[in-house]
Order: sequence, then structure tokens, then C-alpha cells
Amino acid sequence: MKNVIVAQSGGPTAVINASLAGVVDTSIKQGLKVFGALHGIEGVLKNDLIDLTKKFSNPKMVDLLTKTPSSYLGSCRYKLANDFADSDYEKIIETFQKNKIGYFFYIGGNDSMDTVSKLSKYVERKNLDIKIAGIPKTIDNDLAATDHTPGYGSAAKYIALSITEVFHDISVYSKPSVMIFEIMGRHAGWLTAAAALAKSNGKQICDLIYLPEVTFSKKKVIQDIEKKLKTSSKVVIAVSEGVKLEDGTFLAASNETDNFGHVKLSGAGNSLKSIVEQNLKVKVRNVEFSLLQRASAHIASETDMLEAFNGGKKGVELAISGKNGFIVCMERTKQYQIEYVAKEVDKIANLEKTFPDSWINKDKNNVTKEAIKYMSPLIKGEVKHNFIDGLIEFLDISHLK
Repeated sequence: MKNVIVAQSGGPTAVINASLAGVVDTSIKQGLKVFGALHGIEGVLKNDLIDLTKKFSNPKMVDLLTKTPSSYLGSCRYKLANDFADSDYEKIIETFQKNKIGYFFYIGGNDSMDTVSKLSKYVERKNLDIKIAGIPKTIDNDLAATDHTPGYGSAAKYIALSITEVFHDISVYSKPSVMIFEIMGRHAGWLTAAAALAKSNGKQICDLIYLPEVTFSKKKVIQDIEKKLKTSSKVVIAVSEGVKLEDGTFLAASNETDNFGHVKLSGAGNSLKSIVEQNLKVKVRNVEFSLLQRASAHIASETDMLEAFNGGKKGVELAISGKNGFIVCMERTKQYQIEYVAKEVDKIANLEKTFPDSWINKDKNNVTKEAIKYMSPLIKGEVKHNFIDGLIEFLDISHLK
């Protein structure tokens, strides 16, 4: 009997553990022993594994795992070399063979799917009977070939609700003001677009939404705000962390890069705040949601959580059927139901799905009704949590080093 290794990678989400629960629960029910690699592919390289089988044979523990935010197994941002002669590949196979692994499931976003693509090619080249599969996650919703990604719906719901709550707070004062919300999204504006879901009395709260797909013009932004101030004392703005200026540089670029060569950003919201303060005599505030938007399990979307679990479940079923080198993708029906299909990860890895131009309004400062129609089903439903002493019960993660 072959065993399973599952790992998580990249930025956590409110429902990434629901995908993990789907993989673990389905594998156990198939009679497979399941190991969790701590801190993504790095855990596989170091043979740093924990046995998940006994603990999650209990349905109550599976339910608790499903509702626990962030990555229960830990995460990493480790890039495998393009050269298959690199020693990392031999180390990974050593771990697989030592633990009699027949299936490896990697839960993550674009960079994680790059790992899935490389590993699946490597095992095929070595004629190894090991199935490598990608289970999608990312709040950025930028994975190609899938309608949306688990994690996005919950983050979008948090953004919409938080903006609504803050709007009620700032509305108590009569003095003209500008409220800025900085939202994650380096190259794709899906998360920032979710600000359009925030409503008060049926009316959209966000007056202006600036996405990274649109060139950010300081002059135009000031003109947009001045126009809005003529009819309202409050202007609410959502801006993506990744908006770029006319010369192609990030509004909030720093001089540092991460392991994948991505430029680290230092705060588009604060940069915009300074621009407004220098040009307009109004009170300006900036809220950066930062990690809150991806760890908001307390207000997670039930739809998102169920889809994350089912994506993990489907991944196991497809791998057991003999598929290798695939990612589980979602396809939407007209009445909003989801079908899960396997697609070749090699055709998806490293491709980025940006926000459609057709869903950006003609003034390039908000989104259309079509965008809202797309996003609305993803935030539906509320997750029922167990509370202890007023706080939600989550799984302990002290096993992470």
C-alpha cells in the first residue's frame, strides 16, 4: 500500500486547511497513510514529516481542521531549480521512497504549481510510480484555467464587510474626508475589485477602485477625488498594493526582492495618502488590511470553505485513478454550481490571470456590474464555529518550528 504526503506553500488563506482536510479525510477513507510535510517542499527535502492518519481519523478533528485558518502544516517560498540534475530532486525522491510514497499533493498558488509541474516531469522521466498533484489556493485569484481559487471568496467577504463597517464609523462626522483601503494584489486586481461588494442601504460604498491592471496617474486620481467631493463629503477609495505608475514602477516599490525575485512593496495606501494630503485640504486616513484579509476565518465564506474541501477531495480521487501532473480546477455553471476537473499543471504553472479589462469601467476607476455578478456568489454563506470562553476554537499549531 502506497502512502501520501501533503504539503502547503505560499501565503496562507482562511480556507487552505479546508483543502488539507479534503486531502487527508479522503486519503484516510481510501485506506492510505497520510504524512504532512512541515513547511512545504522544504519539509519533503528534510524528511520533516508528521503522521496525520490517526489524529484525523476522528471526524471532529477533520471538522476543526477545516475551520482553522492559515497553514496547519506551515508554509515556505522555496523554488526548485530548473535543472533536474540539482540535488534537491534526489533528496525529494529519497524521502518519497523512504516513506513508501505513491501520492504527493501540494496546496498552493502559482509558485507552488511550478513545483508540481517540475516534480511531475521528474518522476515521469525517472519512470517512478508516484502521482504529483496541485490543489489550488490563493486569495489573489490569479491562477489560470480555473473559474476562481479557494481562499479568494473568504478574503473578498472580509474586505467587503470591513469596508462596510469602517464606512459606518467615518460617516458619523460631517467634515470632508478621504478614506483609503490598501488591498493585496501585486499584479492582479481581483481582491481590490472585491471592495465593490461593500454596500450601505443597497448602494456601493467604494467611490473609486484602482487596480494594478490600470496605469496609476497621480494627476487623474486627484481629479477623480475632487469630482467626488463635489457631491459627497466622504470619498472611499480601494487601491491595490501593486498599482504602477506611468513609467512601469510600483507606486510603493522598495529596493528588496523575495526568493522568487518579486519586488517587495512598502505601502501603496500610505503613498496615496501622501499624494492626497499634498494636493487637497481634506482629512485622509489609510487602512492596510495586510494579513487580516487572508486569515479571517471568523467571517469565512461557507461557499469558499466547501469548495476548498471538495477540491482537496477531488485531487485525491483523480490521483488514485492514475492521473499525474495535474491541478484541480473549478468550472462554473449558469446557476452557480461548481464542477471539478483535472487540467495539466504544465499549461497553468507560472501563468497569471489578471482582472478582465471588460470588467473595468470606462473611467478606469471602478468595476462593472458584470464583475460584481461574478464575485457575489463566492462570499455566500456563514461558517458555524465552536466558541470557548468567547473565542473561536482552532487547532493548535505548536508542532510548527
